[in-house]
Amino acid sequence: MSLLQTINEPRDLQGLDMVEMHQLADEIRTFLIDNVARTGGHLGPNLGVVELTLGIHRIFESPRDSIIFDTGHQSYVHKLVTGRQDFATLRQQGGLSGYPERAESVHDIVESSHASSSLSWADGISRARKLTGESDRYVVALVGDGALTGGMAWEAVNNIAADKDRRVVIVVNDNGRSYAPTIGGLADQLAGLRRQLDKFRTRPAYEQTMDKLKGRLKDSGAIGQFAYKSLHATKKGFKDWWAPQGLFEDLGMKYLGPIDGHNQAAVEEALQQAKHFSGPVIVHVLTEKGRGYAPARADEADQFHAVGVIDPQTGEPLKKASARSWTSVFGEEIADIADERNDIVAITGAMLLPVGLKTMSERHPERVLDVGIAEQHAMTSAAGLAFGGLHPVVCVYATFLNRAFDQLLMDVALHKAGVTVVLDRAGVTGPDGPSHHGMWDMALMQIIPGVHLAAPRDAVRLCEELREAVAIKDAPTVVRFSKGEVGPEIVALERLHDGVEVLAKLGSGEERDVLIVSVGAMSELCLDVASRLNAQGITVTVVDPRWVLPVPRSIIGLAARHRIVVCIEDGVRAGGVGSRIRQEMRAAGVDTALNEVGLPTEFLAHGTRGEVMDRIGLSAAQIANDTLAQVLGTKVPFARPLPGQDLPTGQIPQL
Repeated sequence: MSLLQTINEPRDLQGLDMVEMHQLADEIRTFLIDNVARTGGHLGPNLGVVELTLGIHRIFESPRDSIIFDTGHQSYVHKLVTGRQDFATLRQQGGLSGYPERAESVHDIVESSHASSSLSWADGISRARKLTGESDRYVVALVGDGALTGGMAWEAVNNIAADKDRRVVIVVNDNGRSYAPTIGGLADQLAGLRRQLDKFRTRPAYEQTMDKLKGRLKDSGAIGQFAYKSLHATKKGFKDWWAPQGLFEDLGMKYLGPIDGHNQAAVEEALQQAKHFSGPVIVHVLTEKGRGYAPARADEADQFHAVGVIDPQTGEPLKKASARSWTSVFGEEIADIADERNDIVAITGAMLLPVGLKTMSERHPERVLDVGIAEQHAMTSAAGLAFGGLHPVVCVYATFLNRAFDQLLMDVALHKAGVTVVLDRAGVTGPDGPSHHGMWDMALMQIIPGVHLAAPRDAVRLCEELREAVAIKDAPTVVRFSKGEVGPEIVALERLHDGVEVLAKLGSGEERDVLIVSVGAMSELCLDVASRLNAQGITVTVVDPRWVLPVPRSIIGLAARHRIVVCIEDGVRAGGVGSRIRQEMRAAGVDTALNEVGLPTEFLAHGTRGEVMDRIGLSAAQIANDTLAQVLGTKVPFARPLPGQDLPTGQIPQL
């Protein structure tokens, strides 16, 4: 039996010596490589936090002490030592989540995988502990260095640092490429001396002595205050030369490190010192992303941050993509547009590769701006760029637009700024689960005055609508597209005067039964539904608005000539595109029934896109059956009766 198999809960780590801890770390890395290679997942980040996670669980007592991960994709090792070693169905429907999940374990706290929020959680939890008389319980936040580029993290640090009595330990996992543990004899000696100094500085007696000396000097008149300022400046200068403290000590928070994050003994020693300190502490740990796995370390892009199914020996994908991805189509087109227009500037929030800006960054590096995990800043900065005469293109995952809603509303839309927002991974995204589904953006957009929202159905339309978006100079434009491979081109039968395209017109007759409004990537599903209905004698028209906001007037005209409208979208149906079309219909005096078909207002568990869609009833068979019942009058909303026909509920119409 391996050592890992003997670890069922964190307390099982306590009896291991350092030799066994090193063996366990090796076993965990082998386990992660073998298992994540089969399922896909976040491999690189987890290989980098093995010793760090083990150290946290050895020094602190979970779940009595609260451990928070920011972001949650570095929690696989935590799952292993808290009794979850069945990774066979990781990120698959019914299997382990790729992030912490409360339903899985009492050791999991924060399920959202959106970065930079953990310190606010730590602030709230530690404050609650203090107010409820449980101030001996610790809160440990493991924060990736990238998360500290988010402004929310610094808002929280400012509050945590102001209260010297709370037991908060912030562990900064610094795996930036410019940071690597120095090696060699002199470096080892300096590291050892630094640990001794940190041990001394975190003793209560040291703090008490320093506080007394500080108080006496400040109370000793002008000479004493001058002496205090001089000594303090000398001390700070020495510490910054020895080990840069950054903003942490400027905010009044104790700083330890930097620590070699792969030296188990050093990690545990630093965490123990932090635990014995009476107030908030920053522990700065240097780690290597992809540690122990040569293919990950050699990956120039992101050191295997996230992988699909791969060969564990080589790291090569076992399944080659058979078609272009939505992201790659966008990436090539925005680079071409930037070639043609010098005013195009792209902005990303620490996701240059995932959102497809690599090609543009190679051609025009000065016009691709990475602002870090700071979506709010990105959006308002874009408004400023637009004011300065440029046309910024802000590229984010659809789920992260939520974080910048206020800025899009008040800084971009209110000022009629010509800013284009490109939303990748829109709709149901699959294995990353509830926090990554891009399902709220279209509902959010409905309440923003003047916004233009495009949802392309295929690669041709994506390129076309992106160019239309960046041509608009006096209002925000949004272009959204799905995750994964682009389907085949769907050629329209005709394009109407306002850009709406008719994709299918099945059955004959002037008075038609069903108008299907297809939003974005739902077009193949919509055409399947139309075919099924037509096989039952139902006349069907399928249209793609292309631009769903503002609602094209031809959609309203078509609705008046059909007995029922069915809007099929991959966003939440509450306040979504269908809801907006119905409002516009009522305002125009069109009383045709409308059924909104979309995602429920729920947090949808992980699974493949197809599994999730089937689970919530967004399948061609289910939609066709429901629509048929509505045409027959056995299910609300009831289709309007044919002219001159009083159709009792349930009676089969004569078509």
